Amino acid sequence: MARNGPDDTTRRDTSEVAAVEGLLAYAHTRWRGSRARVRDVGEAVGRSRALAGRDPLTHTPLLVRSLRSAARVMLGCGRPGEALPYALEAVALARPLGGPALVMCLATLTEAYEALNRYSEAAAAAREAGAAADPPP
Repeated sequence: MARNGPDDTTRRDTSEVAAVEGLLAYAHTRWRGSRARVRDVGEAVGRSRALAGRDPLTHTPLLVRSLRSAARVMLGCGRPGEALPYALEAVALARPLGGPALVMCLATLTEAYEALNRYSEAAAAAREAGAAADPPP
């Protein structure tokens, strides 16, 4: 299904997962400082939280992606203080999942810490990301 705008995600025949995916995709096509972009990722986080609340095993990865996207959007808007809680929650939820999701969330957390001039915490997150990317044999 081709997405033409944010109203596509609210059609009756669109599943909740597809709606979240559509909101995330559409948010990343908007102008970097757009309020609509912030609104879209905020709605995606809210919807994915509801999904993960109903079925955590299935929908936690979607929530992690939504939280990471929200953190990236806030960083892009020059709002690292607002990005940090999203990044921290994404990392906390991604730790049990491991793999690339955790590495990407840790990279976003590193960027948020650096934007806030919290360099020792940024270095710790970067080290953890490196360890997660190259697990011991």
